[in-house]
Order: sequence, then structure tokens, then C-alpha cells
Amino acid sequence: MLSNYIKIAWKVLLRNPFYTFISLFGISFTLLILLVLSAFLDHMFGSHYPEQQRYRTLYIHSIILKDSSRTSMMKGPLSYKFLKKNLSALGGIEDYGISSLFKTTNAYVGSKRIKLMVKYADPGFWRVTDYELLEGKFFNESDIDQGQHIAVITQKVRDEYFGAGESVVGKPIEFNGLKYRIIGMIKGGPVTHPYTYSDIFLPYNSPKSEYESDSKNGSYIGIIRASSARDFPGIQREFDQLTQRGLKFPFMEGGMQVAHLEAKAQPFLAGFIYEFFQSESTEIFFAVVSLFMLLFMALPAINLINLNISRIIERSSEISIRKAFGAPSKTILWQFVIENVFVTLLGAIIALVFAQIILSIFNRSGLIPYAVLSVNYTVFGIGLFLALVFGLMSGVIPAWRMSKLKPAEALKNS
Repeated sequence: MLSNYIKIAWKVLLRNPFYTFISLFGISFTLLILLVLSAFLDHMFGSHYPEQQRYRTLYIHSIILKDSSRTSMMKGPLSYKFLKKNLSALGGIEDYGISSLFKTTNAYVGSKRIKLMVKYADPGFWRVTDYELLEGKFFNESDIDQGQHIAVITQKVRDEYFGAGESVVGKPIEFNGLKYRIIGMIKGGPVTHPYTYSDIFLPYNSPKSEYESDSKNGSYIGIIRASSARDFPGIQREFDQLTQRGLKFPFMEGGMQVAHLEAKAQPFLAGFIYEFFQSESTEIFFAVVSLFMLLFMALPAINLINLNISRIIERSSEISIRKAFGAPSKTILWQFVIENVFVTLLGAIIALVFAQIILSIFNRSGLIPYAVLSVNYTVFGIGLFLALVFGLMSGVIPAWRMSKLKPAEALKNS
């Protein structure tokens, strides 16, 4: 029976090319936008290079200092010393790393100016990220102890500063008025991953890193890699306790008398949501995204309902004959629902193909260097689910209305 319904649906599509084009265009274009948007969201918040283990990673990206009345507040990244003191005492974790936010600098090759991003990091940074080493090595504890002026650069910096294909290990690079010896080259990460992105990575004890500051505020963030996401609650509680340990409130910081201090270890998405809503509930994020998707789908679904009613009215004589021969309303209803779902799935396939093409073009364009957006299994599942919802929204109502027609009424409309 199902195969017969699908054959009928295919014949109906070929019968009226205009309705077919309008229906497929509305379905495929809407799903195309949603699939591309889903790919961007997945890229922003999912586990991708160089944070492929983000699903078991916690981030400490800001500290909040308030006075006793909680009317004055300072908020920003943390100091290296404050992070080091608390992260080194943290138990039950796989590893941790500390790095600064990236800073802008310039390098020159002759008269050519190259804009670069510089990040200071400790050796643990390389252990809690997944950067791919293309040449040389990462700096380690021994390099830190020796206090050498060394750097790890990305392939992009190599191409712009030295030229593509050059071996760079051991060569000098100059910026900020200082020379550094390159010890490694990595495949770069996208700027959309701000906690790990940079063009040049320097040891945290390099000049101008401000790692010796005794303040609580600074320019550093912490990254914690847990064995499993199930360990997050215990790690977060312990980190909260450690940040309060040994502090004598109130204390002075930046000209303010601090009576309350808050520094949280959060999953990436929870931290992002907390910045805007002061809540770590990811349900808020998913609710907003889901609402947007449903509203975005609603208008074309309503238009397709009208199209489907017109298309089904053209088949009134078919409906009347089938009902005259005893076909129940339920059978006719299911036929039209399956036909509409078939059309919707066909539109979904078209949308998936075009989404892959658009994302491939975007990846090759270099608009976001090192960004790789793709229609993965998660995005494909979202698209398939939305296609089915779309098909039901635009097909059930007209199918139900026509299945209730009596044979005489159907013949009258034919």
C-alpha cells in the first residue's frame, strides 16, 4: 500500500509542474536556510578543531568582583597567578591549560605590514587543545624554565611572513620590537573559537605577557579537561571553593573595595548563555533556537497549505470515486499525508545537496580562515526532523478537510 501511495505521489508531481516547483522551492529553500544556520551553530558551539574535546571541557573566562552593596562591579578575564593557584590545586581532572586572550600586533616583511594575533600560553594549553603540529614541537616546561624567546606559529603566518612551503623551525620572526625563534608550526584554528584562536603562540613568561600581576583581574583564561562530562558538577563545586579560599574580604582591587568574588568553570555553551542571561541553563538557548525555527517554518507552511488545498481540489473526482467505492476517510487521509511527506522529503534532499554545495563554497572562500562547516549527522538529523514537521504542518490540514467530503460534494467541486 505504501509503495502505491508513493507511485501516486510521483505521478501527481509530474501532472502539474507549476505546483510541484512552488512546493519544492518553498520546502527546499526554507530547509536550506535552516540547515546552513544549523551548520553555523554547530560550528560555533560544537566540538570541532582545535577543540574537538569540548564536550568534556570547562572554561574559566571571566571573574566578577563586586563591592559590599553589589552596586559596583568589575568583570573581565583573570590573572595568570590567580588561575595558576586555583587550577593547580584542583583534583579529579585530566589536565588544565592557561592562556591569554589574543592580542593584535604587526609584523613587517620589507614594506609589507602583516596583522597578527598573539596569545601567551602555558605548556598545558597544548595538552587541553587538539592543535595539529605540522613541523617542530610545542614549547614545554623546560622551554619555560630557560626563558627563551620562542614561538609557535600557524601555517598562515608561515605563508605570509616566509612564503608557502618554507621550513620555518629555527628561523627568527620579529614583532613588538622583539625577535623570537620559531620552534613549531601548527594548522591554525578559526577566529570563531576565541579561547584557543591565535596566529602566534608565545610562552606565558615572554615579555609583555603581564603574567606576574598580583591582581585577580588580568588577561588570561583557564581551560579544564575532565575525563567525562559527568565530572563537571564536582569540578565546578571544588573550583568555586578554591577561588574563595585564602581570601580576606574586603580587599582592594582596581580602586574598588571587593566584598564578593565570582569565577565560574563552565561548559562553552553554558558560559556563552551566562554572559547574556545570567543563567547557565542551556534550555534557554535551545528554546530560543527552536522557537525561531518554528516561526521561520510557519509562514511557508501556511502558504503551502493553500497550495495543497488547490492541488487536492483538482483531484476531487478521484476522491469522490474512491469514496463511492467505499474507501474510508482514514485511508484517503493517509494517502494525502504520505504524498505530502514524500514531496517534503524530496525537498529535504534538494536542500541537503544545496546546503553542502553552499558550505563547501564558504569553506573555500576563506571568509573565516580555518573554519570548516559541514552538514554532519547532527545537522542532517535536524534537517530530516524539520522536513517531517514541515510535511505534516502543510499536509494534514488540507488532507483532513478533503477526506471528510461526501462523494456528491467532491463531484460538485470537480
